[in-house]
Amino acid sequence: MSEIFCVDIKGVKAELPILTLPSGIRIAFFNLHGATFLTEHCGKEIAKLLSGAEVLITAESKGLQLTHVAARELNMPYYAVARKSKKLYMQDGISVTYGSSITTGKAQELFLSKHDIDLIKGKKVAIVDDVISTGESLKGLEDIVVKAGGIVYKKAFVLAEGDAKNRQDVEYLATIPLL
Repeated sequence: MSEIFCVDIKGVKAELPILTLPSGIRIAFFNLHGATFLTEHCGKEIAKLLSGAEVLITAESKGLQLTHVAARELNMPYYAVARKSKKLYMQDGISVTYGSSITTGKAQELFLSKHDIDLIKGKKVAIVDDVISTGESLKGLEDIVVKAGGIVYKKAFVLAEGDAKNRQDVEYLATIPLL
C-alpha cells in the first residue's frame, strides 16, 4: 500500500499520494486532472481571493481547469495561458526562461500568444496555479506578465508546499509539507 498524505482544503479532504522525485525529495502529489468536484471546489475558493483582478493567468497544464473555474466565477470571458512550448499560432508572441521547479528539475520556458498579451497589457493580473513550492514557476509567470505589460496584482494557489507557506506575497487555501 502506498503512503498517503491527507489535507483539508477549505472543508474538502484530499488524499495525496506521497511520491519520491528523482532528486530524492518526497512530495505529497496534488493533481487536479480529472478531479471534477475538487477542481470546482478549489476554483470557487480561489476566486474568493482574487477580487479586483481584471484578468487571470496560469501556466499549462495543471492550473488550466482551476483557472477556468475561477474565471467563470469572476465573470471573466477570457483568461491567459502561458504555454510551455511555442505553438504555430504564437509567431508574434513573447517568451521567458526561468529556473527549474521542484517537479521538473531543469530550466523551463513559457510562451504567450499575441491574443493573451493584448488581454494582459495594462491590466491588474492575478496569477493562479495549483501548488507553490520553490517559487520558480511563479517567477516565470510574474516575468511574462510584466513583459506583456501587465501588472502582477495577486498570486493565488490551492496549496503552499514547504517553506512557501511563509511567503507574504501569495495567498493559498491550505499547506502541505515537503516530506
